[in-house]
Amino acid sequence: MQKMLGYVRKACQEFDMIQDGDRIAVGVSGGKDSLVLLAALAGYRRFCPQKFELVAITLDPQFGGEATDYSSVAKMCEELGVEYELIPTDIGQIVFDIRKEPNPCSLCAKLRRGALHDAAIKHGCNKIALGHHNDDAIETFIMNLFREGRIGCFAPVTYLSRKDITMIRPMVFAPEQAVISCCNRMGFEIVKSKCPADHTTVRQETKDWLRDMEKKDKGFKIRIFGALRRSGVNGWGFSEETKTEEE
Repeated sequence: MQKMLGYVRKACQEFDMIQDGDRIAVGVSGGKDSLVLLAALAGYRRFCPQKFELVAITLDPQFGGEATDYSSVAKMCEELGVEYELIPTDIGQIVFDIRKEPNPCSLCAKLRRGALHDAAIKHGCNKIALGHHNDDAIETFIMNLFREGRIGCFAPVTYLSRKDITMIRPMVFAPEQAVISCCNRMGFEIVKSKCPADHTTVRQETKDWLRDMEKKDKGFKIRIFGALRRSGVNGWGFSEETKTEEE
């Protein structure tokens, strides 16, 4: 967990993610990324110069019309001293049964974002923390480049003026393998996704391609991430302090 805390602290400091008095909603799906994020932020509270509060929120898509058991997440939140709410939704039914989306990920993500924003506001939160890690950023950059012909990625910090809430991604410097290792070492109980489209997405294809390229050319992913940062798009640029350190 120490290494993960280092990644989180670096991101929070470099991108100025957390301020005094923040109340942060953590989106917890029950997967490895969100569980590690929750634990890391709970740990970061102990030594972060800024004082902040956490609320963990789980949206149950209820794929196949069945509720998922998130009791392990509730137990983890209790142990960490983090407020927790589980919210049942009809997202699974809307995406797969009513709309029958051939490419369901986009609509599902949109519905989940809207529901999470509303839940965060209800809990008096001014920020939402998401568990996107370094590999997610690289994959998104590559998908935008080759699928849409543009240079872009989700931002480390995004202010949503319509909702008056800020999205932060504290694990953007953490490689996926580091997240997996942390999850395994800490013994977190993962809630398996019941999504019918799991492991059949464009993102999975991109992940597999990047894995193959990394095997052929070590450091390939790091160079891609470096290109994203040097491009400066979507708030990814280096701060003046970071530029000086690199020089």
